[in-house]
Amino acid sequence: MYVFVSFLSAWTVFLNLLVIISISHFKKLHTPTNLIILSLAVADLLIGLVTCWYFGDTFCKLFMIILGILFSASLSSVVLIAVDRYVAVCHPLLYPQKITTTKTLISICLSWICFSSYNATIVINDGYLDTSLRTDMCYGECSVMMGFAWGVIDLFMSFIFPCTLIITLYLRIFYVAHQQVKVINSLIKGGTCVMEGSVKRKSESKAALTLGIIVTVYLLCLIPYYICSISVVSSTTINLLTWVVYTNSALNPLVYAIFYPWFKKTVKNILTLKIFQPASSLVNIFTEHQL
Repeated sequence: MYVFVSFLSAWTVFLNLLVIISISHFKKLHTPTNLIILSLAVADLLIGLVTCWYFGDTFCKLFMIILGILFSASLSSVVLIAVDRYVAVCHPLLYPQKITTTKTLISICLSWICFSSYNATIVINDGYLDTSLRTDMCYGECSVMMGFAWGVIDLFMSFIFPCTLIITLYLRIFYVAHQQVKVINSLIKGGTCVMEGSVKRKSESKAALTLGIIVTVYLLCLIPYYICSISVVSSTTINLLTWVVYTNSALNPLVYAIFYPWFKKTVKNILTLKIFQPASSLVNIFTEHQL
């Protein structure tokens, strides 16, 4: 188990570090959507670093606050991705005005601040140490249990509301994207010249599909944990599902590697140390019209 945990942590940190360096270094990737992906990668990387706690009960609550912030930041990034894709696909003409780099940065910062305050309030005012849930999975592992009232609030804030919002937005996105792609394909088959705007909308739809896979993987990892956490199940099952949630932080970069050609190219530049060459940040990493 220690070997598995150590490998998972190292793998999570390494992959998300590649994502962070890629988006931070290459100017072509400085887009609102990629800033949200950067926020998600930062949260995932930090989750990979703090899967175990070795400082005893004294700082247990502080650890739980940090862990809560990271998971909440990860969830908020997934919500922001859904909102970003919704505007891009369903309201493409408004996207340049509604979704800007500055507005995206402000949204990311506010989400981190709000969730930091929220998690600190829960743990400090209502959380209490629970030593009955000790396991041998992680030396020094601690648990902070919540009272019933805060538990209901947290269930709504951290699960029901964001998951409902994400699923609703993506159902709308895929419906609109399907209609747009059908129209574009019919124009192409009919020999009609397709304007650049139509091609861009098709590209936005593909990007929404890719990010939708990330959202789906996140929900598949999160939903079983929350369902079992509110029902009577064994501690072994809860521990297993907790590690499934941790594993999600390592899965996101794999999705980028599979579906984003630009990520493969940036990783190659990073691992071969080409990013240290002059003006390497200005390299065009897109071989074709890609997002």
